[in-house]
Amino acid sequence: MKIVFATNNTNKVKEVQALLPETIEIISLQDIGCTEDIPETSPTIEGNALQKAKYVADNYGYNCFADDTGLEVTALNGEPGVLSARYAGETKNADANMHKLLENLDNIENREAQFKTVISLYLAGKYYTFTGICKGEITREKKGDQGFGYDPIFLPEGYTETFAEMPLSLKNKIGHRGKAVQQLIDFLKGYTS
Repeated sequence: MKIVFATNNTNKVKEVQALLPETIEIISLQDIGCTEDIPETSPTIEGNALQKAKYVADNYGYNCFADDTGLEVTALNGEPGVLSARYAGETKNADANMHKLLENLDNIENREAQFKTVISLYLAGKYYTFTGICKGEITREKKGDQGFGYDPIFLPEGYTETFAEMPLSLKNKIGHRGKAVQQLIDFLKGYTS
C-alpha cells in the first residue's frame, strides 16, 4: 500500500516510514507533484489536519494522512492552540513565539499546558482521526537546545527535563506526535493484515 503524508517536512516522512511495516510505503507531496501551499484556515487543530488530508484526496486522488499540532495553555484559555506556529506573527519564529508566551504567563502561577497532535487519515473513501496528547507545564525560562518550537519551555508531566533537554527517542516515546503516530500505525497494520 502507498499512502501520501501531506507534509513538506522530509524528516517527518522518514521518521514515520521507519515505524511502518514494509507493506506500507509513504510518499511525499513532492512525489505526487503537489508544490502549492495547502490551506490551513480552520479554527481548530482537528480541522486543519482534516483540511490538509481532504485537499490531497480531493485534488490528487490519493489515500493520505496529515497532521497538525498545537500547544494549549490552561491559564490562557487554550492559547496559542491552532495559532501555535504563528503566535507572535506570520514569520513563524519559535523564539518570538516562546517569548510572547512567557510574557503572557508572567506572574501567573498556573503553568499547566498540553501539546496536542491530531492526524487525519483518508483511506478508501473514509476519514479517520488519531489524537496524541502530552500533558505538562510551561517553565519560566528556556532550557535545552534540542527539538524545535516550544520544546525549550515545555516540561512534560512526571519529568524533570524539558522536551529540549531530553533525547529525541524519549520525546518520541512520551510525546504527543509519537502517540498519534503510533495509533495511526496500529490502525494501518490492522488494515493491511
